[in-house]
Amino acid sequence: MMKAMMTAAIAALSLSAPATAAVSILGGGLGHDCYLAAEASAPGKADLDACNRALNEEAQSAVDRAATFVNRGILHMQSKSLNAAIADFDAAIKTRPETAEAYVNKGIALIHLGNHDRDAVEQLTAGLARNPSRPEIAYYVRGIANEQLGATKEAYEDYSRAVALKPGWADPAEQLQRFAVKKKATAGV
Repeated sequence: MMKAMMTAAIAALSLSAPATAAVSILGGGLGHDCYLAAEASAPGKADLDACNRALNEEAQSAVDRAATFVNRGILHMQSKSLNAAIADFDAAIKTRPETAEAYVNKGIALIHLGNHDRDAVEQLTAGLARNPSRPEIAYYVRGIANEQLGATKEAYEDYSRAVALKPGWADPAEQLQRFAVKKKATAGV
């Protein structure tokens, strides 16, 4: 039953907003077009082409190049090309290791890949340490991974933190409804 609920949580993650954390690129150009595509709900082939062209044809700063890798990785993830997404997130990390969203999105991709929960927790924790723009996403997904690992207390804390950061987001609130908090009796009290 718990595994089925977690599978439902993972499926909801791919359908609910916010599900990923795109990285903004200011100004115009193909890099900005790639960012807009990553923020869209139903990207197409032309969107991926804009990202490819941005990486291959535009002179970009390390910040914008890492952001474009993250955004293209999101497009790959949305099209279920998880290994290509992970490769892009790794390229973003290599280009600019402080890019929090690369770690957060890699964690999301690892959860979708399956059987990579420990690695996902590690990536999401690394992303949180770098102050992502949408930390609630990282806490929510890390909650899913922790729960799948049997780390119930940590999962509860992550879901709670996601709700605190984004009170109107139903998914982590729904996950919290499944928990019952019990106080332990202490010796000598």
